[in-house]
Amino acid sequence: MVFRRLFSTASAEPRGPEGWRAYVIGDVHGRLDLLDRLLYEIERDHEARGPAKGLLVLLGDLIDRGPQSAVVIERVRSAPLPGFRVVALAGNHEEVLLAILNGNGERLASWLTFGGAEALASYGLDPDEIGRLAPDQAVERIRAAVPETHRRFLESLADSFRFGDYLFVHAGIRPGVPIEAQTLQDLRWIREPFLSDSRDHGVTVVHGHTMTERVVAHGSRIGVDTGAYASGRLSALGIEGAERWVLDTIDGRAASIAHV
Repeated sequence: MVFRRLFSTASAEPRGPEGWRAYVIGDVHGRLDLLDRLLYEIERDHEARGPAKGLLVLLGDLIDRGPQSAVVIERVRSAPLPGFRVVALAGNHEEVLLAILNGNGERLASWLTFGGAEALASYGLDPDEIGRLAPDQAVERIRAAVPETHRRFLESLADSFRFGDYLFVHAGIRPGVPIEAQTLQDLRWIREPFLSDSRDHGVTVVHGHTMTERVVAHGSRIGVDTGAYASGRLSALGIEGAERWVLDTIDGRAASIAHV
């Protein structure tokens, strides 16, 4: 069964492009169990809704905090839903790992405290041992453990993706700044003033990065990070035309409740 929560679909609501159905997944953070269950529910939901081209979007922070970062990357980069176009965005956690792989050992100590330790363990490394090494030695050990295919995947991640009247980003945008002038720092790291700003951004911004108990809509933004690594809930926002709905999986289980 699938947990569905339906948003209002009044005529003023933004629309996705004709003929497409998108599923937008929030921050996975190394929870392969939740991701696999949610992908299963998405596949079932897509089949039940009838013909449409499928788009799967992952909003970044696939890695860190949870126990299976390495396997989550492998799952996402290897056609997780047959027949779907897949777009994966870079979150702030991918940004930091890629910086370390590119030689920035000075970011290692802080990364280990906000999820990097779990990511290293998923690649077979002892994070305590890595933390005791000199930065350049630690970087070399991490480079040797992370497959080149994973590094190339991290380098290929998108910064944002436009879908009709929607803009998908990891963290948000800087209010009042044109979309084309947004910085990577804001796209991957911003919280305020974005979260409390209710103005019309010209698009509906769908984002992760900031945890909430449920998927929330505020002004012209929708937050989809329901704290998978801490709460056991991983969520996806479905979009087709003017319709929006939410699929949740909770600790690998799914329930069926609908709200209009």
